[in-house]
Amino acid sequence: MAITAQDVNKLRQMTGAGMMDCKKALTEAEGDFDKAVDILRKKGQKVSASRADRETKEGVVVTSVSADKSEGVLLTLTCETDFVAKNEEFVGFANEILALAVEKGASNKEEILALPFESITVGEKIIEMTGKIGEKIEISDYVVVKGEAVVPYIHSNGKLGVLVALKNVNGAEVEEAGKDVAMQIAAMNPVAVDKDGVDASVVEREIAVGKEQAQAEGKPEAMIEKIAMGKLNKFYKENTLLSQSFVKDSSKSVTQYLDGVTKGLTVVDFKRVSIG
Repeated sequence: MAITAQDVNKLRQMTGAGMMDCKKALTEAEGDFDKAVDILRKKGQKVSASRADRETKEGVVVTSVSADKSEGVLLTLTCETDFVAKNEEFVGFANEILALAVEKGASNKEEILALPFESITVGEKIIEMTGKIGEKIEISDYVVVKGEAVVPYIHSNGKLGVLVALKNVNGAEVEEAGKDVAMQIAAMNPVAVDKDGVDASVVEREIAVGKEQAQAEGKPEAMIEKIAMGKLNKFYKENTLLSQSFVKDSSKSVTQYLDGVTKGLTVVDFKRVSIG
């Protein structure tokens, strides 16, 4: 039977599903609205639409590193409650998506959602899982890090993950050093690898704040610029990875720690992702 635009709109109003999904459901159901609603419910469309404005503050972080350690990927699959986040099926689903993303060489979330998953796409499978679990589910983050050696770290709660890329490995075993630095990143949340990586707007803000503080303290005008730059250097020391005090030995900076592992060993990139 012919499916009219009015029929499609009626089903859309009933369920909150997309126009094309409604048309497909009505066609498959041969115009039977009850059957069409059942079809959409199986795909999770109704649940997904009703929970679209919900926040996903729980979930799981999963990582994968290539056999040669030169590339690491990190994915977060988020949901609404800790109960679901700890569910084996949910965690397994996150790892399935990650494995597929790695296999297909996906570079961002949008590419992952379009990948084929069984007989549908990853995006459609997430909607299907939303209907099954009853909570909003989404891929919140997907990052790729490359380097001579990439080391992953997942915090014990499974909600914080780090990838760190090292350079000048010089044939040394750097897994433990990479893990130490990744834990440093997890704990201290640096804004960049070094001062050259700090966004210009952040630098401008820190200088402005330093000047305002100096002026408020009544410092001489001729000293204000110097004081502000001193505060900026302190910001760099506390907030850029290589300049930070190493958490396992505060007598060293992270740079000094890495150099002690193997001469010239350093960090070229990192990504830190946290849920909640």
